[in-house]
Amino acid sequence: MPNNISRRGALALVAGGIVGAFSLPGAALALNDAEARALIDRALGDVNAAIASGKSQAQLFREFEAIFTRYSDVPVIARSALGVAARQASPAQMTAFTAAFKGYLSRKYGRRFREIVGGRFEVTGARQVKSFYEVSSIAYLKGEAPFKVEWHVSDKSGRNLFFNIIVEGVNMLAAERAEIGAMLDRRRGNIDALIADLKTAG
Repeated sequence: MPNNISRRGALALVAGGIVGAFSLPGAALALNDAEARALIDRALGDVNAAIASGKSQAQLFREFEAIFTRYSDVPVIARSALGVAARQASPAQMTAFTAAFKGYLSRKYGRRFREIVGGRFEVTGARQVKSFYEVSSIAYLKGEAPFKVEWHVSDKSGRNLFFNIIVEGVNMLAAERAEIGAMLDRRRGNIDALIADLKTAG
């Protein structure tokens, strides 16, 4: 992945960050473009407030994890990141993996969030795509040309939550899925070993 996309991967936590190349089946419940846009407005507002708070890095990790939990469909994102191995995982393993994956992303991307201090994000629109909504935004970071960030929002889990983010055409969860897959391969498919290592990785 190019360095500039890697740097912009800091957005993945808010977006989770994060998220996969799939469409949620079935029709949306009651979500509309205004609600989808409002969700991303609130998420970005919370991120900006956290960055401006002057908190320590450890405090920011916890804050970003809380934001991720609040606005994203964590179980869907985690299952997508684990890929086909999720079919073999037990319910207890999926619960443990989801918690470890969430912490891993918070640490991994939280370290990069200070890079966007002084930047701003502007939500520019929202439109329905199949059974979800795509919210478009522009990121303005210091020393970089503005770039496009797209957020995929659904209410399929019963609440309005984002489940994917696309940064200049790069699917962030697809990248995470590849990384998690490589980590699992190095552990010979041992999901428990992957979970243990994710607790300290990032």
